Amino acid sequence: MNNPIAKAILSTSLMLGSIGGLQAGSSAATSGVVTVDAKPEPIAINPKNTAVIVVDMENDFVSKGGMFNRAGADISGAQKAIAPTAKVLAAARATGMKIIYLRMAYQPDLSDLGAPDSVNRTRHLKFGVGQTIRAPDGRESRILIRDNWGTDIVNELKPQSGDITIYKTRFSGFYQTDLDTTLKKLGLKYLIMAGVTTSICVDSTVRDAMFRDYLCVLLKDCMSEPIGSDLPRTNHEASLLTAEVLLGWVSDSDRFLKAMQGQPISSSSRSLEH
Repeated sequence: MNNPIAKAILSTSLMLGSIGGLQAGSSAATSGVVTVDAKPEPIAINPKNTAVIVVDMENDFVSKGGMFNRAGADISGAQKAIAPTAKVLAAARATGMKIIYLRMAYQPDLSDLGAPDSVNRTRHLKFGVGQTIRAPDGRESRILIRDNWGTDIVNELKPQSGDITIYKTRFSGFYQTDLDTTLKKLGLKYLIMAGVTTSICVDSTVRDAMFRDYLCVLLKDCMSEPIGSDLPRTNHEASLLTAEVLLGWVSDSDRFLKAMQGQPISSSSRSLEH
């Protein structure tokens, strides 16, 4: 291997794999700990210290008639992520794991959208943020505005009693929100990540979580995005590779469910593919 960048990536991946393995070994004796098969290595988590973070699985990003769909974005991947995410939430709730929903939504007067020349404001306005539309259910709604159809979590993933919902106004769930305070108050360390879009809001939240020493496990079939779908490697795949090498761990819903059911992980288990 003569490419120095490739060598550095491989070296870092091996180092993180060793850390994951050490963590799994050192935590094995802890009551309630389960091991999730993942890349770069399996990771041991304690459900008592774990939250599932559901990022922006709301109508404006996922549903027909929502902001993305109206703008011509391909939402098929996001819709495919609904079913595995629902299974993950059911398994997590069965163990008493905390569920936290992040919802991107703005005030009706757009006062939290950003300065007049800010990228956040100008780019979102191009998507029609604040515009009044007729939602598929017949209700009048405003695009990406709080307490409207567009910012409701999709029906299949509706929050339940005891779940936490946090509004956000930027891609990262940590920016000017009480997410960090909430996680620390509850003693949560491991974050199981699902939602949209992989390289934008999920990625931004994962990076901010990693900077704060949370341990993130991204479930690749529980997230999606339309950007780069026509390229040899999609942004979805690129973000998962970055997470695997530098930001956390990558797994999927099947492996998470197997861990929650207490089933042993086979040494011959098929490796995760991007």
